[in-house]
Amino acid sequence: MLLALAVVSGSAAAQELSSPGSSAATTLQQEVIAPVQTDSSAADAPVLLDGAPAGLDAAPVVEEVEAGEVAVEEAPPDVGWLAVLPALLAIAAALLFRQVIVALFLGVWLGAWIVTGDLAFGWFTGLFATVQVYVLGALADSDHAAIIIFTLMIGGTVGLIQKNGGTAAIVDVATRWARSAGRGQLATAILGTAVFFDDYANTLIVGGTMRPITDRLRVSREKLAYIVDSTAAPVACLALTTTWIGYEVGLIGTAIDALPGYDEGAYSVFLNSIPYSFYPILALFFVYLIAGTRRDFGPMLAAERRARQTGQLYRPGSNAEAAEAESDLMTPPEDAPKRLVNAVLPIGVLVVGVIVGLVLTGRAAVAEGGGEMTLTNVIGDANSYTAMMWASLAAVLTAIVLTVGQRILTLEQAVEAWYLGMRTMLLAVIILVLAWSLAGVNEALGTADVLVTALSGTLAPGFVPALVFLLAAATAFSTGSSWGTMGILMPLVIPLAWGVLAADGLHTTGEYHHIIYSTVSAVLAGAVWGDHCSPISDTTILSSLASSCDHIDHVRTQLPYALTTGGVALLLGTLPTGFNVPWWVMMPICAAVLVAVVRFVAQPVDDPALVEAEV
Repeated sequence: MLLALAVVSGSAAAQELSSPGSSAATTLQQEVIAPVQTDSSAADAPVLLDGAPAGLDAAPVVEEVEAGEVAVEEAPPDVGWLAVLPALLAIAAALLFRQVIVALFLGVWLGAWIVTGDLAFGWFTGLFATVQVYVLGALADSDHAAIIIFTLMIGGTVGLIQKNGGTAAIVDVATRWARSAGRGQLATAILGTAVFFDDYANTLIVGGTMRPITDRLRVSREKLAYIVDSTAAPVACLALTTTWIGYEVGLIGTAIDALPGYDEGAYSVFLNSIPYSFYPILALFFVYLIAGTRRDFGPMLAAERRARQTGQLYRPGSNAEAAEAESDLMTPPEDAPKRLVNAVLPIGVLVVGVIVGLVLTGRAAVAEGGGEMTLTNVIGDANSYTAMMWASLAAVLTAIVLTVGQRILTLEQAVEAWYLGMRTMLLAVIILVLAWSLAGVNEALGTADVLVTALSGTLAPGFVPALVFLLAAATAFSTGSSWGTMGILMPLVIPLAWGVLAADGLHTTGEYHHIIYSTVSAVLAGAVWGDHCSPISDTTILSSLASSCDHIDHVRTQLPYALTTGGVALLLGTLPTGFNVPWWVMMPICAAVLVAVVRFVAQPVDDPALVEAEV
């Protein structure tokens, strides 16, 4: 059971709804409980599979939004497969109508209707709960607010460096080496791999920095979004010191603590799981393979040929046209100098600022907890949201000082450029908020619990990692959150794998510990795969945003690549290694199959002579 929370609206419309004569109001009133005292520990308590924080004995989860005004709404028990309907509706509507905002809103509305348990008036009360409970709840989350601030500030920084001529300078320098579309894609992939410490920062920095370069080289926005998306999360979940590590290791540690007789450290388990992370590794390999060979297939082939042959970087009539109109407002003055420092310094401050923020917040957290002051512990315990806000503010101030100090723009013009840059992010912020709202609905309905119950059962040990991979992918696809998927499944599937081994008497045999490692990697890999396939994933949305690509076009063009890589990873990687085939045997085989796919299925996309002449 999970309870949704909101402030009781005091508007005139709400007063009318609450009038005694309204039957709809009666239903709504029955769902609002009298104000209760908030347990401050509830916000930080670990969440159990049934949705209730540990130690609260299924007591209502209450968040005080305003003094004396608290609303609690309970999901009906045993909604069964109805819990999956909101996510399915949102996904289907997004792909069918290509209007992701409408699709997400419909999904949240349907979920809010199901939560009421009232077939007659639930559609009406659920409509208002969509905003009053779930959208408000998504905005009230401090981590979500931090991401919104970081996103807007990144947009403001990009607007400033575009207006002061810094972006034009980057393009001039980069295209001295990236003189073709293939090299431009490789440069994007290299930068995406280099900015490994956080997937959100990676997406926004790489997309915003490389977009002017790939635009000049006639690389489609769909391809740019794919490269950005398919390097961000995979590299963040594989690197040894990232904002993911503390979260992952913490989940692993909690799970293995409950395994009798298993004394391996959580970080050691994580390190040993990396070779079994077939999908993230192969996703990175496939990005470089596609970029290096300049071959594509499926909808991406059509998008790339459209861009090369016509110069149309995005589908006509797509949402990217609105973003393009906004970017035209940020064209630098004709006399603006093209100075590399005007772009490199703010971006450098942003990147270094995130790292410094991670170290500062991480050291403070480790010191407070009395842990060992190692790099792994520092980065793992860091507050990435705080670090990103600090760094983005520093980047904006740096860009303003450079721009105004060199008299390229007046202070008023610089603030206007900052505002215009933030405005380009507004659509994506709305989508993000709705995606978080849908995640809240899924949590209230216990969507992940339904999937776990349906897909779990008596298994042979070798099948456990493959099943976990599919379960994690389905959960991430339906909820749009890889982190949420890891948080839900990791405490469940590690004991599951141990129990299956114990049932066969294999848990005391060290040679079968690869099942544990592969299960851990399957949660991480499946969560990332589901995210890459889902139109409601926050990182997928951010990739579209940073690349100024229509979101549904990004999902449609990336999906065949993600399915191809994921299928190979599952069938030729995760499944065989579950039956004692060494990972170092299957990894080259998987890579060879992907090379064959590109060689025999994909078709070349040549650079027209016009592009070379322009460069």
